[in-house]
Amino acid sequence: MANKKVCEICPHHCQLDVGEIGKCRARFNDGEKIFALNYGKITSLALDPIEKKPLYHFFPKSFILSVGSYGCNLNCPFCQNFEISMADSTFPAKKFSPEELVNLAVDLIPKKNIGIAFTYNEPFISYEFIRDTSELLKKNNLKSVLVTNGNISGGALKKILPLIDAMNIDLKGFSQKIYDELGGDFETVKNTIKTSAESCHVEVTSLIVPQMNDSEADMIQEAKWLASISKNIPLHVSRFFPRYKILDRPATDVKKVYRLAEVARNFLNFVYTGNC
Repeated sequence: MANKKVCEICPHHCQLDVGEIGKCRARFNDGEKIFALNYGKITSLALDPIEKKPLYHFFPKSFILSVGSYGCNLNCPFCQNFEISMADSTFPAKKFSPEELVNLAVDLIPKKNIGIAFTYNEPFISYEFIRDTSELLKKNNLKSVLVTNGNISGGALKKILPLIDAMNIDLKGFSQKIYDELGGDFETVKNTIKTSAESCHVEVTSLIVPQMNDSEADMIQEAKWLASISKNIPLHVSRFFPRYKILDRPATDVKKVYRLAEVARNFLNFVYTGNC
């Protein structure tokens, strides 16, 4: 019991015995500290258009090396990348050091690559790998981008923000009730958006899931709150498709997505629709 340690990366604050792994399936107690079991373990690798992250106002028409690992600190039943986000250390992965990954990013500069995007699964649970890689990216004048659920503690966020150039942050609904269903903390995600917007480029994505977060009242609240930070935060209103554990309802009606985007435009200057 004396060696039990608390993970400080996200609001779960998992208390882990030696060798025990947290809820995210990626952070563990090695006997001395909490560390990322998935450090440098890459399950997905692709050179993507920056708009695919989606980031529409950050070096448009460029490309970025997108990398993912495994694990997540939420448990969204509609996860679009559940094969890796819900996986553990048994999932096939290729090991990269930060130096190897940054060298690959440098090699791709002739193909309009601007850096590395940590995406596909929740990047913050690979906290140490993001930190070490982002430090090297800065030394090579390349960008560090995170596509994240924003469920990270304020202290850990502030430590790493100086290394981050841009984020797309998922805002999965505008109530703690929704986040209770997903295993996250609403106020933490709001803090991540607000704090990050003061430090780096931020865009927000909301996946519209029928019967969960598809009311106009919710979108009004969300758009008003984002506008209170800045009316220029881009919002991506995205269409849900049946995936993972939610296979019993149809894809979000396209007209609904367009209507919610229209509602958001009453408060925000840049609102986009995705997967329509």
